[in-house]
Amino acid sequence: MNHSLIDQIGNTPLVKSMVLNTNPNVTLYFKMEGDNPGGSVKDRAALNMIKTALDAGTIDHNSKLIEATSGNTGIALAMIAGIYNLDIELVMPESATKERVLTMRAYGAKVTLHPDGIEGARDYADDKVNNEGYFSFNQFANDNNWKAHYKTTGPEIWRDTQGKVTHFVSSMGTTGTIMGTSTFLKEQDKNVQIVGVQPTDGSSIPGIRKWPTAYLPAIFDASKVDRVMEVSEEESIAMARRLAKEEGILSGMSSGGATTAALKLADELESGIIVSIICDRGDRYLSSGLFE
Repeated sequence: MNHSLIDQIGNTPLVKSMVLNTNPNVTLYFKMEGDNPGGSVKDRAALNMIKTALDAGTIDHNSKLIEATSGNTGIALAMIAGIYNLDIELVMPESATKERVLTMRAYGAKVTLHPDGIEGARDYADDKVNNEGYFSFNQFANDNNWKAHYKTTGPEIWRDTQGKVTHFVSSMGTTGTIMGTSTFLKEQDKNVQIVGVQPTDGSSIPGIRKWPTAYLPAIFDASKVDRVMEVSEEESIAMARRLAKEEGILSGMSSGGATTAALKLADELESGIIVSIICDRGDRYLSSGLFE
């Protein structure tokens, strides 16, 4: 039996919706990614990106690492970089919650807050890579992001539903989760429907993005998503609160958004087994007003 912290990443539980899903012919499962040691789905990609780069000799203990992140990837990278004794600078939007910043610093990372959102953070990191000799994992263009989910998330869902999953619902940020999981599930059964979740125009939902063309993640392949559903900021907040109060699942706003889409989908179907990603824990949003 493996007892290191690294070995605890993945194999997160599927939890059945007992209250919110009201269609008796549809089963809705929540994939509880907040159960990862770093508290989010991003532990998977962070581990795969760091370990692959170390194994290939692309980085070592003298490397100056930098990454732009809206939050969860940064926490995961900070945790795993600390375990491997690597120095990393994480660049986040100034709007990031205090819990996120303090968590990254607790793990030993340097945190830089940028006034121009995630796009500004990405530009700042790119500049340091191009001009100051830094190395960035560039989660938006790194195949080891989506391959983490091809190797773990997809197989876990297939195994835990006994190959009966009919629909997979995921918020889209870097799109690593949906790309990797889709690739695996479609190889098992091409009829599995992959549903991506985006914010409506004008909605700000941490962890879900509708990217400007110039910033669209290079790993994104639209052919791997069968349907895109849009959710509003208001719906996502209300659903995050309902998840906590009615299902006992404390999660962030992006999980509220994914659940909103999953429930709309459940209402449309005559029958099916839906798996929807709960991408993180809600305790890192307590200072944000999400649950006030």
